[in-house]
Amino acid sequence: MALWKPDQTFYPSPKMAMGAPREKLAYVVSFNPTAQNGKRDALCVMDLDPASKTYSQVVGRTEVTVAGDELHHFGWNACSAALCPYAPHPHIERRYLIVPGIRSSRIYIFDTKPDPRNPRIVRVIEPEELAERTGYARPHTIHCGPDAIYVSALGAPNGDGPGGIFLLDHESFDVLGRWEVDRGPQYLAYDFWWHLGHDVVVTSEWGTPNMIENGVVPDLLLGGKYGHALHIWDLRKRRHLKTLDIGAENQMALELRPSHDPTKTYGFVGVVISTKDLSASIWLWSRKRDDDWSIQKVIEIPAEPADPAVLPPALKPFKAVPPLITDINLSLDDRFLYISCWGTGDFKQYDVSDPFHPKLTGNIRLGGIVSRGAHPKGGALNGGPQMVEMSRDGKRIYFSNSLYGAWDAQFYPEGIKGWVAKVDASPSGGMTLDKEFFTKFEGERPHQIRLEGGDSSSDSYCYP
Repeated sequence: MALWKPDQTFYPSPKMAMGAPREKLAYVVSFNPTAQNGKRDALCVMDLDPASKTYSQVVGRTEVTVAGDELHHFGWNACSAALCPYAPHPHIERRYLIVPGIRSSRIYIFDTKPDPRNPRIVRVIEPEELAERTGYARPHTIHCGPDAIYVSALGAPNGDGPGGIFLLDHESFDVLGRWEVDRGPQYLAYDFWWHLGHDVVVTSEWGTPNMIENGVVPDLLLGGKYGHALHIWDLRKRRHLKTLDIGAENQMALELRPSHDPTKTYGFVGVVISTKDLSASIWLWSRKRDDDWSIQKVIEIPAEPADPAVLPPALKPFKAVPPLITDINLSLDDRFLYISCWGTGDFKQYDVSDPFHPKLTGNIRLGGIVSRGAHPKGGALNGGPQMVEMSRDGKRIYFSNSLYGAWDAQFYPEGIKGWVAKVDASPSGGMTLDKEFFTKFEGERPHQIRLEGGDSSSDSYCYP
């Protein structure tokens, strides 16, 4: 008789996942910033095997079917959450990548087998189908849950709100519908993640499509209209429980990284900018009792004074470079938090063993609006560390340098020249730049990176 076994890339606990085999491939989405020329976005495959002759090179590329999608975030169809005790799909495999276009609302399903270096498109969900079944548009974050594929969306098809979460079937990829039963006061959306062991979902806020698609709107920013709150939800009942507001001066509460240990109920959120002093910050949410959720600032990164002559028009009046925290990542042992400062070019490592009192343990600068920090293989760079992904053992971190097409043009008006770089992390703290790893993306811009077999932000765990 046939014996079904769970996918060997699934692990019950984050501790076990840290012992997984080293990644040999990465999947990277790239987009064409000038879609008028008809060139289509692509899912690229990078060689991460240091023993290979093509190490750090793009060794595979599959273009999408339509120009102008702007591929952005993406994720796996299945992950370690399938091993949760109540998961109805324990024998699905990590095989398909769910890749939305943030501008088109079109969703591509890529099959990474039988040849992982040559993924192929097996289904396309058109924006009309998504709108009809969910009332949402501009899909963003993908998480493989125990019962379905969860996807966040920035807003409605007309470009307004509310944004929210919708579900796809694990196997057929059919659009199941909107997740929320009672959204309470929640209107803006962006990222989401969960504490599976406690049936809790946490969501963050950016802006509606109309607020972000043509770049930062100064009046909205200075008026405190972009997102500045987290929302706590009951996962099973799909109901809003509480809003954690961090104040309107703290604009754009974006990337969420909850503790990987399912027995814990805390996590970190990156805040892009303060309208008070252009600083960026990291906030910690936590729970003491069932309904006692709170949030507090634990890291603040100041802006750097700069000559207005070398600043882009949007920043000249402020005579400073804001750090602009645009992505964060947390090691699977919950010990190190990594922070991308896309404005200054800093990539920071903090020891968060005590999450209430982080300690800076490393910093590397590449690119930056003013500094243009250099790489031995790339020279002076523009853009800065942005989308960051980490190996499951916490030893290797990869990052790309493009944020979002319309926003790239405001902060780097000369045009982002795409690249991916890598740093190596010490188990005791500290980072070193891999001087041999540098990948250029000519005429296109890389965004999110996913590692073959899983990474530090692809999976959720139900066992400590």
